[in-house]
Amino acid sequence: MHTRGRRLRFTAVLALTVLTLTSFSTGRHHSHSRHGSSGGGCSSSSQDHDTSTSSGGTTGGSTNGSTHRSRPTYRSTPTATSSATARPLKDGTAVLKRCASLDDPYSTVEVRNPNGREALFTVKVAYKNSNGSTLADTTSQVSVPANGRATLRMAAASTGVLDRLDHCEVDPRATADR
Repeated sequence: MHTRGRRLRFTAVLALTVLTLTSFSTGRHHSHSRHGSSGGGCSSSSQDHDTSTSSGGTTGGSTNGSTHRSRPTYRSTPTATSSATARPLKDGTAVLKRCASLDDPYSTVEVRNPNGREALFTVKVAYKNSNGSTLADTTSQVSVPANGRATLRMAAASTGVLDRLDHCEVDPRATADR
């Protein structure tokens, strides 16, 4: 007998929970159905739900043979948002401090970050001959602190052009990557 009471209580709580979660309430609307039913319906509507034929949702039958279709419940999907939207990064500036040579096969570039947060920048250096023709291009990345500067040494030896190198040109725009 004790188990039966527990089972009955569990069934009642489960039924109440289902009804609560589906926003189903006892009918407060007057029925205009042929069957004279005044069954339940959606709690926040002035429509006659006993004879509703809207599409979607779930279909359930009542004891008098009429059909009721409830409207589907649409819930928005939660999305992660930050309290402050990050502004896009501005590109930095690159200044050539020293061109590579046979004695020191590294070009030295200073990169400036105009942003209020640390950023990663891509720097491009072109190695030119005496006619101004490009012998090789190199790119490198450097992380620069917020509103700060960083010095980058870019290897030119791997380009194989040091013996013909006359001068270097740096792209003054250091592209912000992240």
